[in-house]
Amino acid sequence: MTSTHSSTSPQTGTVLITGPTGSLGREATLAMAHRPPHDRPDLILVGRPGGGLDDILAEVRATGTTAHAIGADLGHISEVRAAAARAQELVTRGTVRPLRALVANAGVTGSVSGALTTDGYERTFAVNHVAHAALIGDLLRTFTSPARIVLIGSNTYYQNIWRRILGVAPSEWKDPLELTAPESAPHDLHSAGVAYSTSKLAILYYAHELQRRAPEGVAVSVFEPGWMPSTGLAREMPAALRRVMGAIARIPGVSSPRESGPLLASVALDEKWASLRDGAFVVKTEVRDVEPFAVDRERESRLWTATAELIERVS
Repeated sequence: MTSTHSSTSPQTGTVLITGPTGSLGREATLAMAHRPPHDRPDLILVGRPGGGLDDILAEVRATGTTAHAIGADLGHISEVRAAAARAQELVTRGTVRPLRALVANAGVTGSVSGALTTDGYERTFAVNHVAHAALIGDLLRTFTSPARIVLIGSNTYYQNIWRRILGVAPSEWKDPLELTAPESAPHDLHSAGVAYSTSKLAILYYAHELQRRAPEGVAVSVFEPGWMPSTGLAREMPAALRRVMGAIARIPGVSSPRESGPLLASVALDEKWASLRDGAFVVKTEVRDVEPFAVDRERESRLWTATAELIERVS
C-alpha cells in the first residue's frame, strides 16, 4: 500500500480507532499501519470480538506496528466502558505511547427490522452516537495534548436535490431520549434512512459541544468520507437496492473505502490538519460549512445532558 501522508506531527503517539475490521475503518487502520516507522502510530483497535478483529490485528502487527485489540459490542454500553478502561490501562502502563487521537469510525445504518441494542435503545442512534460518547467521555482525560478526536459524519443530515432524487431521507430531530426510545426503532426503509441521517446530525451537534468541554489541546473534527455505496453499512438494505448500490459504486468518481480510508488517517495524524477544531466538517480533503440548523447551542447542550443520562441508565 502506498502511503499518502504528508508531514505527520512529531507528537505521533497512539491512535484508538473503532470499527477497524471492514470498509472505511479497515482502510484507515491499514493506512496508519503502513506509514514509515518514524511517523507510524501505535494502534488500539476496538471492535466486535471475533475473527475479523483477530485478522486485522495480525495484519497490522505484520507491518511492525505496535497494536492491541479490544473486543467490545458498541450496542452494549457496559462493554464500551470496559473497553475505555482497558485502553486507559494500556496508555497509563506505557504499553503503548500517549493517546494522541481517537477515530470514532464504527457505525450502523438504520435497521428496517426495528432492532434495539442490548441496552434496549434504538440501535442506529445508540451505536453511532451514544456508544462513542461513552467511550470518548471515559477517555477524555487520558489524551496527551496536542490530541485529536475525529468523528464520522455524513451529508445525509440534510437533503439536497440529488439526495431527494435518490430517495435519501434527511434527518428529523427530536429530543435524544425520544430518539433512543424503543418505539423510535425504524420498521421501513424510509424510517431507517431517517434514523441514520438523524444520528449524523447528532454527531455534528455533539462535536460542537464536545469541543467546548474538552481539555485544552484536544481538537474535535468531523470527517465525511464521501458517498460510498459499496460500504458495509448497506448490508441491511434489501437485496435489490444493494445491487443498485453496487452498480453505482463502480461509477468513476464515486468514493470508496480504499480512497477515503487514507484520507481519514490523514485527518487523524497529519500536520496539515492540525488547525482543525470546533467540530470542523471535512469532506474528504476540504473543510466545508455545515447547514445553519446543524449549529444550535440549545440542541447541543440538551444532547450532551441527555446522552449522559442514557449512558448512566445502563452503566
